This record gives sequence, C-alpha cells and structure tokens, in this order.
Amino acid sequence: MKILVTGASGLVGSALVPLLAGGGHEVARLGRSTPGPGDIRWDPDAGVLDAAALEGFDGVIHLAGENIAAGRWNAARKRRIKDSRVRGTRLLAETLAGLERPPRVLVSASAIGFYGDRGDKELGEESPAGTGFLTEVCREWEAATEAAAGKGIRVVHARLGVVLSRDGGALAKMLTPFKLGAGGIVGSGRQYMSWITLEDTVAALAHLLVTETAAGPVNVVAPAPVTNREFTKALGRALRRPTLFPLPAFVARVVFGEMADALLLGSTRVKPASLLDSGYVFRHGSLEEGLRAVLGAA
Repeated sequence: MKILVTGASGLVGSALVPLLAGGGHEVARLGRSTPGPGDIRWDPDAGVLDAAALEGFDGVIHLAGENIAAGRWNAARKRRIKDSRVRGTRLLAETLAGLERPPRVLVSASAIGFYGDRGDKELGEESPAGTGFLTEVCREWEAATEAAAGKGIRVVHARLGVVLSRDGGALAKMLTPFKLGAGGIVGSGRQYMSWITLEDTVAALAHLLVTETAAGPVNVVAPAPVTNREFTKALGRALRRPTLFPLPAFVARVVFGEMADALLLGSTRVKPASLLDSGYVFRHGSLEEGLRAVLGAA
C-alpha cells in the first residue's frame, strides 16, 4: 500500500513508519516540515493542505496532536491540545473526502480519555463517553472525521491507552525516580491504568490499516489493565528497586493541577474487545512481559 502518516516524528509515529516500510509499504509523512523526498507539508493551524499532493494514497494513519502532558494545563494549553486534534483532523478528513480517488482507509488516533474517570468499571467500545476535558477532546476529535466517513472511507478511531516505551511518554518520565528508589504509588493506588507497549501499539495500527472489518472505535490497549499499585510494584520489581515513596493525591493536584486528576488519579479500566475480535494477537499480553520487553536489561 501507499500510506500517508501524520505525526510521524512523535513517539508512536517514529516507530510506526519503519515498521510499515519494513513490511513493504510505501510511506510518506505529512508534517509541518518535509524531512525526506516524497513527504508533504501542511499547516493545520492555517488550514493549509495541498489536496493534489494527497491523491493516490491507499491509506492514511493520522497521529498528529499536541502532547497533553507537556506542561501544566491552563486555558491556552487546553485550547492548543484540542485545536491541534480537532482542526487538523477536520482539515485532513475534508481534504481526503474531496479527492478524486480518496484512500480506502483512515486510521485516526483518539484516546481512552474518551471514557473519563470510571473507577473499576470494565469499559469496551460500546461504553458511553465519560465527562471532563479529555472526554470532550476525544469526542470532538472523533467527530472531526465525519467528512471522510461520509465519503465512504473506512474510518477507524484508534483509542490509544498509556503507551509504554523507554524513549518517551509516561514510563520514560518514571524511570529516573524509580531507578533512584524514589518511586511509589500515586494517590490511593486503586485507579486503573490501561497500558500497551509501543511495539504492540504500532503493530495494532498496522493491523487496523489492512483489516477490512475494522471500523469505528477500537481500544488499542493490552488485555490486562492494572491498578496504579500493581503497576508500581511491577515496575519496581523489573528495575529491582524499592517503591516506598508515595505521591499523595493532594500533592499531585498541587504540582500538576487539573492534569493530575485526568492523567494520574483518574481510573480507566479498558478492554480491547474489538481489536481481539479483529484477529489481532498481542506480543505482550501481561504487564510483566511488557515491562521486560520494554526495559530489557534496564
């Protein structure tokens, strides 16, 4: 296939592009700069995207969006987080829908933030949206693909969980304090974390791209969500370090503000029912084997 990838320089995109290329696909990047031959430039903030350059692609994987954990949330940052996803997705979907030969499939990133803080309730793709800022972002993000779906393009909303990698994301930020023996549970430790390794993330996205039966929301998470306490203990064991320094909820809120409740203290227990039903086989189904694969000889 000839595939276009947005957000190719991010944690997931930078691992996905070589996987697709290694599988024999022809891959081009859509970004604010054009680092290589065949890549395409766009400016989603200004609504600039050359439609003619998008003709001839068989599939698109859309990952672009502002990092939600890059800094403490305020009104301006929250606006950038939402706009970077909603405006860019709408521009891309409407442009694809207007092509003479649109792609067969658009795999558009979303997130399990769609479900909000739901305690220990098991959540599947049929579960309703929750409440809060991230839920609002995810709902509008997914709705922004409407033009593509209306054109008959198969649209997949890949609701990503917490992606585990040494090279970025939540785990990378945890490694230094945990290696120093300063890791510990956050808040009560009872909140659920729906995780997935980077290797499984990119493999699942490639799978969704070529699996004709996959459409609509698909939870891209491992089949074994864990509580923060379970994750903390497993990471401590993997690193052979004690985990004796908890981060109380009130301290997390003082340090991180609103972001603390959404990313650290909220509980989202998500199952990948649609992904499993589509025939995807996980490389790392349990947290222990996932951490071993991610950390190696850490």
